[in-house]
Amino acid sequence: MLRYLYFDTYIANNTNISFLIKLPAIKDTWLFNCIEGSQFNFLNQGFKINNVSKIIIPSLHISSIAGLLGLLSTLNLIGRTKSLHLYAPIDLKYYLDLGKKYSKTNFSYILYIHVLKTGLIINQYGCRIYALDDHNCYQFFIIESAQSGTFYLYKAKNNYLLPGPLYGKLKKGFSFLFPDGFILNGSHFTSSNVLGYQISCLLSSFYTRKVFEGMYNARLILFM
Repeated sequence: MLRYLYFDTYIANNTNISFLIKLPAIKDTWLFNCIEGSQFNFLNQGFKINNVSKIIIPSLHISSIAGLLGLLSTLNLIGRTKSLHLYAPIDLKYYLDLGKKYSKTNFSYILYIHVLKTGLIINQYGCRIYALDDHNCYQFFIIESAQSGTFYLYKAKNNYLLPGPLYGKLKKGFSFLFPDGFILNGSHFTSSNVLGYQISCLLSSFYTRKVFEGMYNARLILFM
């Protein structure tokens, strides 16, 4: 699980792994790579399987999808009703159709399959995920949005500014020009913005130039 990253740059070179992002503001969990034993790992870590809202599959190799049908079937058995979003290469649909036909199982929830392609695939809750097609295997770059700096309330009061919507505008860095030419600069009322983390998730340690350029500013590099 990736919740707190208190290091500058870290490389996790461990193949055949799954990892998840747990969003603190909501109960949703995003799962990357559904290896065999993913359900056991969820239970062992104390997470609820039903909170999984997105599953991202980088390739159709068995190591990436070995635990997928089992996880989807378990969600069906526990009576899941909310929809599930699956991001994967285009041919995964046929794999799921064959699996359901063989096991004679239909899911009780709606499963949305998003076909991966190079570019932005997810932009929610202050988190953006980009995919990069590298010979039918996808690499991912997770970028957290920058957080606004701390608003200095005492500076606003010293400038006789009344509480209201203006405070929010100043915190976001907006500037205001008064009729007498005086400029009220929002950057003077807040600390510096906190840059978001960038995580690179690579399927192989043999990467091309464009992959290397994408992970240049990453704080964490995972080889799946």
